[in-house]
Amino acid sequence: MNKITLALIGASLLAPVGRGGAAALVSQPAVVAQSFPGSRPGAGSSVRRPPFTGLPAPVSGPGKACATQQPAVPTDAREVVAENQKRTDAQSQHYEGTLKVVDAKGRVSDKRWIFDRLGSHGASKAVLRFTEPAEVKGVALLIVNHPDRASDQWMWTPAIQRDRRIALQDRSTRFFGTDFSFEDLEERDVDQFEYRMLGEEAVDGAACWKIESKPGSRKTSQYTSSILWIRRDNYAFARIENSIKSEIVRRLVYQKIENVQSIWTARVLEMTDLRRNSRTILTLEKLAYNVPMREDDFTLQALRRER
Repeated sequence: MNKITLALIGASLLAPVGRGGAAALVSQPAVVAQSFPGSRPGAGSSVRRPPFTGLPAPVSGPGKACATQQPAVPTDAREVVAENQKRTDAQSQHYEGTLKVVDAKGRVSDKRWIFDRLGSHGASKAVLRFTEPAEVKGVALLIVNHPDRASDQWMWTPAIQRDRRIALQDRSTRFFGTDFSFEDLEERDVDQFEYRMLGEEAVDGAACWKIESKPGSRKTSQYTSSILWIRRDNYAFARIENSIKSEIVRRLVYQKIENVQSIWTARVLEMTDLRRNSRTILTLEKLAYNVPMREDDFTLQALRRER
């Protein structure tokens, strides 16, 4: 769940749907129906286009252990981020994820989803589908990422048998009771942001570049700025802090970073909502890159298929 995504990002990307099971999905952020290639006739009407982070694809590329590799110091912050993105390139990605949501009172809820992504960064498409518990089984989200603007997102809700587009103004809301927002599930592209090097700082003992990221002129985001910690040894993300004005509102920590098919990947991501004092832990299971996938599995028509 990043690229700078957060995208792998990165991220994306889930506690109970409100408190009323699948039916409560109707009370999730206001969304507007819209037609899309593969949708049924008359599925909806056009709306404003939607608006950071590629949670469901939180990866970085090949490298050696911190103690043995000493890469040359990049000329600027953008060069570091571009290298991070370069090392995450993959034709596709698949994983099964478990989500543990811990609220401010310590109550825990669990969910499971399957995530598939075709392409990388600005040109990718992704489908996220819940498989457990029963009250959310079949609920799915289609994300179509773009290199020059925010992603398009559509949700399929079995309880109402409809696909709905997530409106721009709702991208900052929580995704099905988790601490990820809809925007956090987008896959970021290096060209969508502006960068400034803040120096170096260790995260969990790993030397990192500390970089400030701000949305570019064509990028709409709920976040005023983000601070990225990118490891010097393998260019993997270690942490991202997202701020609105001067307040840090969400913190994403990348854990258990492993080399999977020559791509350094965080197998555990923990997103903390600092305003709500809650956190969501996403664990990636059965993870694989460059697996065969079909374009027509990333349409609204495919979104309605229940698994």
